[in-house]
Amino acid sequence: MMALGFWHPAHLVATWGGAGLLQPAPGTWGSLAALPFAWGLAWAGGWPALLLGVGLATLAGLWAARVFVARVGGHDPAAVVIDEVAGQWLTLLPAALDWRLFGIGFVLFRLFDITKPWPASWADRRLPGAAGIMLDDLIAGLYGAIALALIAPYLEF
Repeated sequence: MMALGFWHPAHLVATWGGAGLLQPAPGTWGSLAALPFAWGLAWAGGWPALLLGVGLATLAGLWAARVFVARVGGHDPAAVVIDEVAGQWLTLLPAALDWRLFGIGFVLFRLFDITKPWPASWADRRLPGAAGIMLDDLIAGLYGAIALALIAPYLEF
């Protein structure tokens, strides 16, 4: 296997500009690095812009993860965090522009991404390559969005 250079477009996308190279817990760093961009998307166009961002991050992630794994190897390399970006943004769809809901959404996504409730665990174990890398985090993101939408009305800020 041959490593990608840092400035290779697939490396930059897969690692979300290098956030996936931070230790420990690169997935948490990737999710954290996704938050300001989610805020910008939500500010610019509300949840539709954020949903468009999820779609674009997913498409870019499928490409970048495929190239990254082909060049570097591994089943789901820890440095690849574009999947966390897409999943985190998906979780934040019901958050509006409330920094407290963004914080709760961050925690919820990390919880579901780490625990991988079914079918996220199935996708993580059974789907090969870029599809498996991306889909388990999108499922975790969907769980996070549902949980955030269910609890947000009961929070008094």
